[in-house]
Amino acid sequence: MAQREVNPAKTVRQLLLVVVGMFGFGFAMVPLYDLICEVTGLNGKTSEVAYTGADTQVVDEDRLVTIQFLANNNANMPWEFRPVVRTMKVNPGKMQFAEFYVHNVTDRTMVAQAIPSVSPARAAEYMHKTECFCFEQQQLEDGGEMNMPLRFIIDSNIPKDVTTLTLSYTLFDVTEQVGALAAN
Repeated sequence: MAQREVNPAKTVRQLLLVVVGMFGFGFAMVPLYDLICEVTGLNGKTSEVAYTGADTQVVDEDRLVTIQFLANNNANMPWEFRPVVRTMKVNPGKMQFAEFYVHNVTDRTMVAQAIPSVSPARAAEYMHKTECFCFEQQQLEDGGEMNMPLRFIIDSNIPKDVTTLTLSYTLFDVTEQVGALAAN
């Protein structure tokens, strides 16, 4: 049996191509993930802009949809964060109001950003927010607290088999990122 000769230069080139390919793939993951979520509706991502078609909605008085509100902190976010009301029964097409409470328990000013998610994911397109604390970053002084408003409409065209929606927010500490942008 003949032995194959190993070409070190060829092996190095192949390994470099693998490293470059892995880096490129890793770099493209976030925009690719966002595109897949936008096209397929995965992850229950909601719109990041205010809904403007509130006056065209027809209120379905014969139907109630239960909305559950969840609040989570990212691992590095020490604030107290919770919905003021945990569940609501709403008529599709009717404007609703809810609030989320935040309290900065630290001894420094911090900036937070809330990222929403709706489940089931296929119902995300029927959750229309006209006003949301998630549209902007929230700054609180040390020890500060406030109720943050949420105005929304569940679209009257929501499928009949969707009887419960969960609107979940994850709160992230973006203090350093905001500081870095301000410094530039």
